[in-house]
Amino acid sequence: MHAVLLTGHGGYEKLAYRDDVPVPRAAAGEVLIRVAAAGVNNTDVNTRIGWYSKDIRSGTAEGALAGFSDAASTDSSWTGLPLSFPRIQGADCCGRIVAVGEGVDAARIGERVLVRAVMRSPVAPPPACWTLGSELDGAFANYVKVPSTEVFLVKCDWDDAELASIPCAYSTAENMLHRAAVSSGERVLVTGASGGVGSAAVQLAKRRGAEVVAIAAAAKEDGVRALGADVVLPRESDPREALEAQSVDVVVDLVGGAHWPSLLEVLRSGGRLATAGAIAGPIVELDLRTLYLRDLTLYGCTYQDDVVFANLVGYVERSEIAPVVAKSYPLREIVQAQRDFVGKAFTGKLVLIVGEDG
Repeated sequence: MHAVLLTGHGGYEKLAYRDDVPVPRAAAGEVLIRVAAAGVNNTDVNTRIGWYSKDIRSGTAEGALAGFSDAASTDSSWTGLPLSFPRIQGADCCGRIVAVGEGVDAARIGERVLVRAVMRSPVAPPPACWTLGSELDGAFANYVKVPSTEVFLVKCDWDDAELASIPCAYSTAENMLHRAAVSSGERVLVTGASGGVGSAAVQLAKRRGAEVVAIAAAAKEDGVRALGADVVLPRESDPREALEAQSVDVVVDLVGGAHWPSLLEVLRSGGRLATAGAIAGPIVELDLRTLYLRDLTLYGCTYQDDVVFANLVGYVERSEIAPVVAKSYPLREIVQAQRDFVGKAFTGKLVLIVGEDG
């Protein structure tokens, strides 16, 4: 089959497009999926460049071209363990089941499905989790095998690229809102609001009846407003100057970096901050007095309760959310797709069309 192999940590030269990769076989409890489309995510870049290593203290963009030469290979994965190479990446998978392993109902063959990106089945007990395309081979290939329990039938009229935009970004966003218990009438601040997770968070927060304040590049303001944002602040603005002090109930942060302390200043007493990214840098300054004197709650969000992905499928099937696909590429153009992804000159998601020949 056609597949993109990540051969190690480093630059784009570590992405090898091949046409001679063996098709995997579904083992007991697994299904084999013919991949139709696969989204591009920040985790693909972070994994390639070794950004998850605790030796790295800067943002993703600094190592996106050539990788981080000082990244330790011993802790550069989601789990903090070494990755096994070669690895087929791709956390977003839309496709159809074409074969099943022992113990899986053969009636599942032919289902159009999404795969839960942050998986529960390979590891136990909670909150341990594996990620498709990181701890096991993912969707940057014609075929992928995954545990049947991680595969969800979806009935909708979205095309493959649209459906492939959902698993990683939208589940990350929904999980942050779920963990922070966002409810109707609350004011939610979303950083990085034009990206895949950010644009999903804007939509999903509005779906919950929240007022949304989004932070995005000025050139993307119209696109972010179209997703439902009530207020859009320029990316370079300081929230402390643009908003009243303690005027936000929940912060959904995907950026981190030097401006992170200002996010706590606009949270009301008793407010919540959920984080699932640090594209601008993972090392931030925290004044513990702000945290405890104002009774703030910080949520680190990776592990997902079962209800999160099940809810997403329901939202799609009931047309309660909409896909935001900026551009699609054939699988063989993965390097260009990642270059465009790092360039951030788009709103929403970039998607790879896989098909039979990639």
